[in-house]
Amino acid sequence: MSDLRVNTNPGFFTRTNAAMSKLRDSEKKIIEYIKQNQEEIIHLSITEVAERSETSESSVVRLCKRLGYKGFQDLKINLAKEVMTPEKVIHEIIEKGDDVVTIKKKVFQSNIQALYDTIEVCNDEEIKKAVNAISNARLIEFYGTGGSGTVALDAHHKLLKLGIKSFAYNDSVLQAMSASVLTNKDVVIGVSHTGSNTDVLSALKLAKEAGATLICITDSSKSPITKISDIVLQTASNETLFRTDAISSRIAQLTIIDILVAAVANQKYEMYYQNLQKTRKSTIDKKL
Repeated sequence: MSDLRVNTNPGFFTRTNAAMSKLRDSEKKIIEYIKQNQEEIIHLSITEVAERSETSESSVVRLCKRLGYKGFQDLKINLAKEVMTPEKVIHEIIEKGDDVVTIKKKVFQSNIQALYDTIEVCNDEEIKKAVNAISNARLIEFYGTGGSGTVALDAHHKLLKLGIKSFAYNDSVLQAMSASVLTNKDVVIGVSHTGSNTDVLSALKLAKEAGATLICITDSSKSPITKISDIVLQTASNETLFRTDAISSRIAQLTIIDILVAAVANQKYEMYYQNLQKTRKSTIDKKL
């Protein structure tokens, strides 16, 4: 059985995927070279990397800083841990013959790793903008389908407990109808792991035309949903065999929702605390 350890620092590939849309062409060339020469790069100097990627030493240094490394040596050390160690990557495939205990560890560790990676790639300023937009919105709507639709419903439920009116739609027709009659005082939050769900994208475009502020929660920094959204909240997770419904991505998405709800509630703590007590009391006779 492999050693299933969680890496509390996001790996090189997680960092590059998150930062790719903000990098210069020279920095992208360096990343492409590193990806194609993962094991060799560990033994090269910064000058050699610059020459072989047809860039400059300053570009290599700048890339290291952008990705959160102290320098080129720090990048190499961390990359070595990813490509040279014998244990499997934490987002492991559930293999034929795995026993229940092994599957339990793989699923737990994959979900935990998704949270560690997401806290790194989800931009703090974008979170602040999202909280501010939600706090000042006349109406908040959540759009999602499939697994992301359940995240949208959960978000609606959490806001309702605070007394904040919102709606969650996982039907494409209802999404489109509602989006078309929104205003510039409203906020729409689209949830999509791939960021390319055509139904959600179509509804978001209608909402944008109506003047609404668009927030997206997605795993891909370069997906179509990020191009039309005003605020991008990024998650980080991998799908593997028997996990194509992106279980770990939903964990990350739900955590983003929890952050938004808690931050919004904290701005008017006393009022939302009172509302929470009211909504809890309203359902007390429905519990066994």
